[in-house]
Amino acid sequence: MHEGRIPLDAMAGGFDMQATVESGQTYLWDRADGRMFEDDRAWGSEAWYHTALPATFTPSGEPEVVRARQVDGALEWEASTPNAPELLTHLLRLDDDLDAIVDSSPDLPLLDRAFEAYRGMRLVRDPAFPCLISFICSAQMRVERIHGMQRRLAREYGRPVEFDGERYHAFPTPDALAGATEADLRDLSLGYRAPYVQRTAEMVADGDGAPETALSMPYEEAREYLTRFVGVGEKVADCVLLFSLDFLEAVPLDTWIRTAIADYYPDCDRGNYTDTSRAVRERFGGQYAGYVQTYVFFYLRTGGE
Repeated sequence: MHEGRIPLDAMAGGFDMQATVESGQTYLWDRADGRMFEDDRAWGSEAWYHTALPATFTPSGEPEVVRARQVDGALEWEASTPNAPELLTHLLRLDDDLDAIVDSSPDLPLLDRAFEAYRGMRLVRDPAFPCLISFICSAQMRVERIHGMQRRLAREYGRPVEFDGERYHAFPTPDALAGATEADLRDLSLGYRAPYVQRTAEMVADGDGAPETALSMPYEEAREYLTRFVGVGEKVADCVLLFSLDFLEAVPLDTWIRTAIADYYPDCDRGNYTDTSRAVRERFGGQYAGYVQTYVFFYLRTGGE
């Protein structure tokens, strides 16, 4: 086992592990105590979180397990790999200057309240294919159910990883999911999303597209590219761009952000996704509008207003 600590004071703007991984950005982490996405427990937990990374994402070329918790002024970690600090920095964007991002955001009362409530929450940078599948599964679903779908997919089709006497499962490869049938996936409670997941996995496995291709494109072109995958509309595409592919200006227009537009910024509603997205991006400051969106989303979803 490899283990260590990353001091929180080394992270500009601080860090909140619980808010970062339980805010609806990622469904690839889990809690050791089984209480992921429970809304009735107090914040500030020192719970252990873990993720099993696919082989294509790790320096070793093998699936790796990383566990982490926030305690005593540090991010404490245990892992099957000595590369955990670099992996955690990448996955949880620990090197983002959160102070500078907050300072550069517009001076709007709703934003100020959201930043104050969850200061230290960072965006995630998930592996692209798992992120794509996660958000294909997200349509009309509560966060805990989306998370459950990803856990079942991993257990059924992901490579097992033995670590510290426990068995974990990395997220399935495109080939593994492409080999599943629609009936198989429906048996895992994916419902109408099952054929979308199977067909998108098949597209990636066959070389008909890859979410990482969007990295080389301008933002709106990248969003349009991602909609080629089955089950991916503009909102899901924006989620993948924001939570995996470094497009920090992306603002997914989900139910909570549309509520914020209606209640606080009605002049940003332009009647269609593209134009409304542009208006909200500008209102939220442009370059880091996706950071702002995530704070507002989480603040509203947890009853802040």
